[in-house]
Amino acid sequence: MTEPSIIARLDGAVVRNAGRPPIGPLNLSVRAGEIVALVGASGCGKSTTLRLLAGLETPDAGRADRFVERGRTGLVFQHPTLMPWATALENTALPLRLAGVSPEQAAARSRAALARVGLEDRADARPRELSGGMAMRVSLARALVTTPDLLLLDEPFAALDSVTRRVLIEDIHRLWDRDRPAVVFVTHDVDEAAYMAGRVLVMEAGTGRIVKETAGEGPLPRPPGWRADPRHTAMAERVTAAMQAAMIERAA
Repeated sequence: MTEPSIIARLDGAVVRNAGRPPIGPLNLSVRAGEIVALVGASGCGKSTTLRLLAGLETPDAGRADRFVERGRTGLVFQHPTLMPWATALENTALPLRLAGVSPEQAAARSRAALARVGLEDRADARPRELSGGMAMRVSLARALVTTPDLLLLDEPFAALDSVTRRVLIEDIHRLWDRDRPAVVFVTHDVDEAAYMAGRVLVMEAGTGRIVKETAGEGPLPRPPGWRADPRHTAMAERVTAAMQAAMIERAA
Protein backbone atom coordinates (compact mmCIF):
# COMPACT_ATOMS: atom_id res chain seq x y z
CA MET A 1 0.00 0.00 0.00
CA THR A 2 1.33 3.44 -0.93
CA GLU A 3 2.03 5.65 2.06
CA PRO A 4 -0.04 8.88 2.09
CA SER A 5 1.91 11.92 0.99
CA ILE A 6 2.99 14.66 3.37
CA ILE A 7 0.98 17.82 2.81
CA ALA A 8 2.36 19.98 5.63
CA ARG A 9 5.59 19.80 7.61
CA LEU A 10 7.42 21.69 10.35
CA ASP A 11 11.15 21.01 10.45
CA GLY A 12 12.92 22.50 13.47
CA ALA A 13 10.53 25.47 13.42
CA VAL A 14 11.11 28.04 16.17
CA VAL A 15 8.96 31.08 16.96
CA ARG A 16 10.39 33.79 19.21
CA ASN A 17 8.08 36.10 21.14
CA ALA A 18 9.33 39.22 22.89
CA GLY A 19 9.51 38.72 26.63
CA ARG A 20 8.62 35.03 26.45
CA PRO A 21 10.58 31.82 25.91
CA PRO A 22 10.71 30.69 22.27
CA ILE A 23 8.33 28.01 21.04
CA GLY A 24 10.01 25.01 19.47
CA PRO A 25 11.86 23.54 17.81
CA LEU A 26 8.77 21.95 16.31
CA ASN A 27 9.00 18.83 14.17
CA LEU A 28 5.73 17.62 12.69
CA SER A 29 4.54 16.00 9.48
CA VAL A 30 0.88 15.87 8.48
CA ARG A 31 -0.12 13.27 5.93
CA ALA A 32 -3.00 13.39 3.51
CA GLY A 33 -6.28 12.12 4.94
CA GLU A 34 -5.23 11.78 8.59
CA ILE A 35 -6.71 13.45 11.66
CA VAL A 36 -4.14 14.74 14.15
CA ALA A 37 -4.91 16.32 17.53
CA LEU A 38 -2.56 18.71 19.35
CA VAL A 39 -2.97 18.84 23.12
CA GLY A 40 -1.10 20.60 25.90
CA ALA A 41 -1.37 23.22 28.60
CA SER A 42 -2.52 26.74 27.78
CA GLY A 43 0.29 28.78 26.24
CA CYS A 44 2.32 25.78 25.07
CA GLY A 45 2.14 26.85 21.42
CA LYS A 46 -0.78 24.85 20.00
CA SER A 47 -2.31 27.83 18.18
CA THR A 48 1.11 29.00 17.02
CA THR A 49 1.70 25.57 15.50
CA LEU A 50 -1.59 25.84 13.65
CA ARG A 51 -0.69 29.29 12.31
CA LEU A 52 2.62 27.92 11.04
CA LEU A 53 0.81 25.07 9.27
CA ALA A 54 -1.69 27.56 7.81
CA GLY A 55 1.05 29.82 6.48
CA LEU A 56 -0.20 32.70 8.64
CA GLU A 57 3.11 32.88 10.52
CA THR A 58 6.71 32.37 9.44
CA PRO A 59 9.16 30.65 11.80
CA ASP A 60 12.15 32.61 13.04
CA ALA A 61 14.27 29.50 12.53
CA GLY A 62 13.71 26.19 10.84
CA ARG A 63 11.14 25.54 8.12
CA ALA A 64 7.38 25.41 7.68
CA ASP A 65 6.39 23.79 4.38
CA ARG A 66 2.94 23.27 2.91
CA PHE A 67 2.34 21.09 -0.12
CA VAL A 68 -1.22 22.13 -0.94
CA GLU A 69 -2.51 24.38 -3.67
CA ARG A 70 -3.31 27.99 -2.89
CA GLY A 71 -6.81 28.29 -1.46
CA ARG A 72 -7.01 24.61 -0.44
CA THR A 73 -6.43 25.18 3.29
CA GLY A 74 -9.44 25.68 5.58
CA LEU A 75 -9.13 27.28 9.02
CA VAL A 76 -11.69 27.38 11.82
CA PHE A 77 -10.92 29.53 14.86
CA GLN A 78 -12.08 29.22 18.47
CA HIS A 79 -14.73 31.85 17.74
CA PRO A 80 -16.76 31.88 14.51
CA THR A 81 -15.29 35.25 13.34
CA LEU A 82 -18.27 35.90 11.07
CA MET A 83 -19.00 39.25 9.47
CA PRO A 84 -21.93 40.50 11.61
CA TRP A 85 -23.57 42.44 8.77
CA ALA A 86 -23.51 39.51 6.32
CA THR A 87 -25.82 36.53 5.97
CA ALA A 88 -24.71 32.96 6.56
CA LEU A 89 -24.56 32.50 2.79
CA GLU A 90 -22.41 35.61 2.32
CA ASN A 91 -20.07 34.59 5.14
CA THR A 92 -19.68 31.13 3.67
CA ALA A 93 -19.00 32.51 0.20
CA LEU A 94 -16.21 34.86 1.35
CA PRO A 95 -13.22 32.60 0.43
CA LEU A 96 -14.70 32.01 -3.01
CA ARG A 97 -15.36 35.68 -3.65
CA LEU A 98 -11.81 36.54 -2.58
CA ALA A 99 -10.57 33.90 -5.04
CA GLY A 100 -12.48 35.54 -7.88
CA VAL A 101 -15.27 32.98 -8.24
CA SER A 102 -18.36 34.47 -9.87
CA PRO A 103 -21.22 35.51 -7.55
CA GLU A 104 -23.52 32.86 -9.04
CA GLN A 105 -21.03 30.01 -8.61
CA ALA A 106 -20.02 31.22 -5.15
CA ALA A 107 -23.66 31.30 -4.04
CA ALA A 108 -24.37 27.81 -5.39
CA ARG A 109 -21.28 26.29 -3.77
CA SER A 110 -21.97 28.11 -0.50
CA ARG A 111 -25.55 26.82 -0.36
CA ALA A 112 -24.20 23.31 -0.85
CA ALA A 113 -21.66 23.84 1.96
CA LEU A 114 -24.37 25.11 4.30
CA ALA A 115 -26.48 22.08 3.43
CA ARG A 116 -23.57 19.82 4.38
CA VAL A 117 -23.55 21.31 7.90
CA GLY A 118 -27.34 21.21 8.20
CA LEU A 119 -28.01 24.94 7.75
CA GLU A 120 -29.55 25.11 4.29
CA ASP A 121 -32.65 26.76 5.78
CA ARG A 122 -30.61 29.47 7.56
CA ALA A 123 -28.74 30.83 4.54
CA ASP A 124 -30.29 34.29 4.94
CA ALA A 125 -29.76 34.52 8.70
CA ARG A 126 -27.22 36.91 10.16
CA PRO A 127 -24.87 35.92 13.00
CA ARG A 128 -27.01 37.58 15.69
CA GLU A 129 -29.87 35.28 14.64
CA LEU A 130 -27.83 32.12 15.09
CA SER A 131 -27.02 30.10 18.20
CA GLY A 132 -23.38 29.54 19.11
CA GLY A 133 -23.47 26.07 17.59
CA MET A 134 -25.07 27.34 14.39
CA ALA A 135 -22.52 30.14 14.06
CA MET A 136 -19.72 27.59 14.39
CA ARG A 137 -21.38 25.47 11.70
CA VAL A 138 -21.33 28.49 9.38
CA SER A 139 -17.63 28.94 10.15
CA LEU A 140 -17.09 25.26 9.34
CA ALA A 141 -19.06 25.61 6.09
CA ARG A 142 -16.86 28.58 5.15
CA ALA A 143 -13.76 26.44 5.73
CA LEU A 144 -15.17 23.55 3.70
CA VAL A 145 -16.53 25.53 0.77
CA THR A 146 -13.18 25.39 -1.07
CA THR A 147 -12.96 21.59 -0.56
CA PRO A 148 -9.68 21.93 1.35
CA ASP A 149 -6.91 19.36 1.38
CA LEU A 150 -5.85 20.63 4.83
CA LEU A 151 -8.39 21.59 7.51
CA LEU A 152 -7.07 23.32 10.65
CA LEU A 153 -9.31 23.59 13.71
CA ASP A 154 -8.20 25.84 16.58
CA GLU A 155 -10.28 24.81 19.62
CA PRO A 156 -13.51 25.46 17.72
CA PHE A 157 -15.76 24.04 20.45
CA ALA A 158 -14.23 25.67 23.52
CA ALA A 159 -17.10 28.13 24.04
CA LEU A 160 -19.88 25.61 23.41
CA ASP A 161 -21.82 23.38 25.79
CA SER A 162 -20.86 19.71 26.00
CA VAL A 163 -23.85 18.41 24.04
CA THR A 164 -23.25 20.81 21.14
CA ARG A 165 -19.55 19.96 21.18
CA ARG A 166 -20.29 16.26 20.79
CA VAL A 167 -22.74 16.85 17.96
CA LEU A 168 -20.24 19.03 16.07
CA ILE A 169 -17.45 16.47 16.50
CA GLU A 170 -19.71 13.85 14.93
CA ASP A 171 -20.45 16.33 12.13
CA ILE A 172 -16.75 16.89 11.48
CA HIS A 173 -16.13 13.15 11.31
CA ARG A 174 -19.01 12.77 8.86
CA LEU A 175 -17.75 15.64 6.71
CA TRP A 176 -14.18 14.34 6.85
CA ASP A 177 -15.36 10.90 5.73
CA ARG A 178 -16.71 12.37 2.51
CA ASP A 179 -13.60 14.15 1.18
CA ARG A 180 -10.85 12.89 3.55
CA PRO A 181 -8.85 16.11 4.01
CA ALA A 182 -5.97 16.10 6.46
CA VAL A 183 -7.24 17.58 9.74
CA VAL A 184 -5.18 19.13 12.53
CA PHE A 185 -7.31 19.74 15.60
CA VAL A 186 -6.17 21.82 18.59
CA THR A 187 -7.83 21.12 21.93
CA HIS A 188 -7.10 21.08 25.65
CA ASP A 189 -9.68 18.31 26.20
CA VAL A 190 -8.04 14.87 26.35
CA ASP A 191 -11.26 12.93 25.80
CA GLU A 192 -12.06 15.11 22.79
CA ALA A 193 -8.60 14.51 21.33
CA ALA A 194 -8.78 10.74 21.84
CA TYR A 195 -12.22 10.58 20.22
CA MET A 196 -11.50 12.93 17.35
CA ALA A 197 -8.08 11.87 16.11
CA GLY A 198 -6.14 8.91 14.85
CA ARG A 199 -2.95 10.45 16.22
CA VAL A 200 -2.54 12.67 19.30
CA LEU A 201 0.55 14.83 19.85
CA VAL A 202 1.36 16.18 23.31
CA MET A 203 3.12 19.55 23.51
CA GLU A 204 5.26 20.55 26.45
CA ALA A 205 4.36 23.67 28.40
CA GLY A 206 6.99 26.38 28.19
CA THR A 207 8.87 25.00 25.19
CA GLY A 208 6.15 24.02 22.75
CA ARG A 209 8.11 20.92 21.79
CA ILE A 210 6.16 17.81 20.83
CA VAL A 211 7.20 15.33 23.49
CA LYS A 212 4.83 12.41 22.94
CA GLU A 213 2.90 10.87 20.07
CA THR A 214 0.06 8.46 20.79
CA ALA A 215 -1.59 6.47 18.02
CA GLY A 216 -5.33 6.06 18.29
CA GLU A 217 -7.21 2.80 18.11
CA GLY A 218 -10.39 1.90 16.31
CA PRO A 219 -12.08 3.20 13.17
CA LEU A 220 -12.68 6.74 12.01
CA PRO A 221 -15.40 7.97 11.98
CA ARG A 222 -16.18 6.51 15.38
CA PRO A 223 -19.00 3.95 15.61
CA PRO A 224 -21.96 4.54 17.95
CA GLY A 225 -21.10 4.10 21.61
CA TRP A 226 -17.35 4.50 21.02
CA ARG A 227 -16.84 6.61 24.15
CA ALA A 228 -17.77 3.58 26.26
CA ASP A 229 -15.37 1.32 24.36
CA PRO A 230 -12.32 0.24 26.43
CA ARG A 231 -10.05 1.20 23.53
CA HIS A 232 -11.22 4.81 23.74
CA THR A 233 -10.78 4.86 27.51
CA ALA A 234 -7.28 3.42 27.20
CA MET A 235 -6.36 6.00 24.56
CA ALA A 236 -7.57 8.88 26.72
CA GLU A 237 -5.62 7.52 29.69
CA ARG A 238 -2.42 7.24 27.65
CA VAL A 239 -2.74 10.83 26.48
CA THR A 240 -3.47 12.02 30.02
CA ALA A 241 -0.39 10.20 31.31
CA ALA A 242 1.74 11.76 28.59
CA MET A 243 0.49 15.25 29.44
CA GLN A 244 1.15 14.69 33.14
CA ALA A 245 4.65 13.40 32.41
CA ALA A 246 5.38 16.43 30.26
CA MET A 247 4.25 18.79 33.03
CA ILE A 248 6.31 16.95 35.69
CA GLU A 249 9.41 16.90 33.49
CA ARG A 250 9.06 20.61 32.77
CA ALA A 251 8.58 21.45 36.46
CA ALA A 252 11.69 19.46 37.35
